[in-house]
Amino acid sequence: MKQTNYHLFDFMDFDPSLQKDEALWKAYAPSKIQERNGDIVVTIPYQKQLLQEEMAPDNHAAQLSYELIVRAYRPDIIRLFTTMVGDEMVESDEMLSMAQEVKRLPLRLVGCDIIATDKGEDGASNDKKIATIDLSKPLTDHWSDLLPAPQPAPFITFYPDGDEAKGIALSDDHFSPPRYDALPLGFCSVGSQSPVRTERATVSFRCEADECFAGTGERFRKMDLSGQTFQLKNQDGQGVNNRRCYKNIPFYLSSRMYGCFYHTGDYCKLSLADHSTRSVQFLNDRATLDVFLIGGKTPEEILRGYRMLTGFPPMLPLWSFGIWMSRMTYFSAEEVNGICQRLRDEHYPCDVIHLDTGWFRTDWLCEWKFNPTRFPNPKEFIRHLADNGFKVSLWQLPYIAAGAEQIDEAQSNHYISESPDSAKDSGTSGASNFSTLDYAGTIDFTYDKATQWYKYSLLKPLLDMGVKCIKTDFGENIHMDHTYHGSTPERLNNLYALYYQKAAYEVTKEMTGDGIVWARAAWAGCQRYPLHWGGDSESSWAGMAGSLKGGLHFGLSGFAFWSHDVPGFHSTPDFMNSPIHPDVYVRWTQFGVFSSHMRYHGTCKREPWHYPCIAPVVKQWWKLRYALIPYIIKQSQLCTQSGYPLLRALLIHHPKDRQAWHIDDEYYFGTEFLVCPVMNSQNRRDIYLPEGLWVNFFTGERLEGGRWYYGVEVPLEQMPVFVRPDAKIQVYPDPVDSTDDMDLSKAVTIEISEEFKGFRL
Repeated sequence: MKQTNYHLFDFMDFDPSLQKDEALWKAYAPSKIQERNGDIVVTIPYQKQLLQEEMAPDNHAAQLSYELIVRAYRPDIIRLFTTMVGDEMVESDEMLSMAQEVKRLPLRLVGCDIIATDKGEDGASNDKKIATIDLSKPLTDHWSDLLPAPQPAPFITFYPDGDEAKGIALSDDHFSPPRYDALPLGFCSVGSQSPVRTERATVSFRCEADECFAGTGERFRKMDLSGQTFQLKNQDGQGVNNRRCYKNIPFYLSSRMYGCFYHTGDYCKLSLADHSTRSVQFLNDRATLDVFLIGGKTPEEILRGYRMLTGFPPMLPLWSFGIWMSRMTYFSAEEVNGICQRLRDEHYPCDVIHLDTGWFRTDWLCEWKFNPTRFPNPKEFIRHLADNGFKVSLWQLPYIAAGAEQIDEAQSNHYISESPDSAKDSGTSGASNFSTLDYAGTIDFTYDKATQWYKYSLLKPLLDMGVKCIKTDFGENIHMDHTYHGSTPERLNNLYALYYQKAAYEVTKEMTGDGIVWARAAWAGCQRYPLHWGGDSESSWAGMAGSLKGGLHFGLSGFAFWSHDVPGFHSTPDFMNSPIHPDVYVRWTQFGVFSSHMRYHGTCKREPWHYPCIAPVVKQWWKLRYALIPYIIKQSQLCTQSGYPLLRALLIHHPKDRQAWHIDDEYYFGTEFLVCPVMNSQNRRDIYLPEGLWVNFFTGERLEGGRWYYGVEVPLEQMPVFVRPDAKIQVYPDPVDSTDDMDLSKAVTIEISEEFKGFRL
């Protein structure tokens, strides 16, 4: 897109040449307000604009009116719904999974105020104002007719938690009446025939000059996202240092203490004080807007409100919190057994061995069956590993290749997407970056029979053998030139990850008792099917920093659990073959220890003995990981019942600290640990400690917070980790080879008292 001087046109994807038969429609002041079944229904007229650069009403075109439904829920949630295409307002679908605590509150009009009534347990009614509709005319002091008067607009301000000091107002944002930067509500129409064909609806809210934003998915960007515009369209991220994103979540958190969830699976766009610094703008490709405004006094309360709408993450099995060992890829049972035996012989604690793309008869040719030559007895192979304390995880993807054993069955039963005759020779958007295979179709999870086939014909035989986890790789791309049973590819693309991961999670839990997947793509609601990892990061400081940024924003998007490839997925400059720098390996290991889950994976050797100069240091950090598992389990359980992620941006605990909204290289790990990874070869970093007293977990040194410590030297074998005085940390006292050796009742508690002199690795 070539940027023009008409930023509203740019944001609305409007043709700047004005050659298309399209029109922009602007919302005017409400023509009617009424109560209906406990909702407030506001009738909004829309005026067509002239097809020209300067916005002006086309007064020859009749206005079109659409209803804006305002609905309130306990706790502290307001919903705005309007559609120009006749969509239904639902309270349960793929994304919405409302908790029992979410209750509709009846609304009534009192003058121009919208009042919600909540009956307490004692039967008493509690009223709060949740919105104001300003119908007064703007004040003027007439002086000139040089420019036209502003067009009417709906001036509505919302108060999700009743706090009128932080109202969220629709934004009628313009420099001059002909020069609009944002519309409070609006849409585009295509074609001149009646009835009008509508598309691309927008809603905008005012923002403050110093307002900060976070969330929106696994965003590989700075902590404060203000001044940026994002296309919410899942795609292969191709690393963790660019705008592409595996996991887009249509939710943001504001420093003014509200959250906004746009309930849609469609392609959409979000501008956070970018096209205009006065506005947050949202554009949906479909002419329906379904917006949840979530109030709260803290980020955790707001994130909990979001989870109450879209679902809470379930607890993961104990073994998953141990170390996972993998690379791209192991090719035989002999190779895997040798690695696992060495892990045990040298007492590197480890719980999971992951087999990536090489366990099939042909690398990358996903057929959900072991290569009979290289894995001659897979059931016995898996049983032997289990006896030695190893769980098996298997890679696969949701595409069927033209040469796969299942291709005829999949095509004849319509289990995969189907190519129209006109597209038989077109490219496949589902193909891997690393394979030249022709992926003939995407498994169609909009078709119940295809979902059952995937669960019980493809995955169940593997789970019956003893496999414990399926890596649901890819899923952010589907075949866009194909047809699907229940959706167009454009409307399915973002939601596909949710269907895909749900199927794998459900059958895994049913067959093994442990609900878990290892997933890359995500959309709103996928937090119900953990866990997710950060994709194909570069094995470099930039890759490590980008991974952490993505994980912090992901945790601010409703997800509790998140991992990353230690020590990065691919090498540079030779993607597959450049060796990993030992200091990157160590520093990324330290970061991994203080992460939700810890997996080694990548394009070349990942086992620590291949790096003998640092292997003893790595082993010490692995042992620390296992010592911390009692703490990690306790904190994970808290995360499944609250709004907390395990990996937390500082702003979650310090929302009023302006510094915290800009720090993306430190984080809380659970409630107690403040972690400061080192991400450079200089073995030094600047450290910010929030207000209060802090204790270095490894040395016992006490430091005052509310300030920066610049240029702190950190030897390679160390990492700055801080706790508060009087903190209590549960640890496992004995060395183990896997979580199978653990009896969590034996955990002991470390008290950070005056006598605490540091925890020794």
